[in-house]
Amino acid sequence: MNWKLLALLALGGLLLLYGTVAVFEAFDRVSHSNSDTIRPFVITMAPVWIVAVAAARVLLRGNRS
Repeated sequence: MNWKLLALLALGGLLLLYGTVAVFEAFDRVSHSNSDTIRPFVITMAPVWIVAVAAARVLLRGNRS
């Protein structure tokens, strides 16, 4: 396994976590109820996490043709 690739994926994961918390705080700052926070947060972040996980799987799979 390439350690450089793993380090880049770990850094990307940390940035994704930081961004997730920042987005949640942004929604929570202007909301008045739980549903005003959770629903837009999930709608916004679910596609981001799906793409990130799919990209990590592709990168970790490598050239196993």
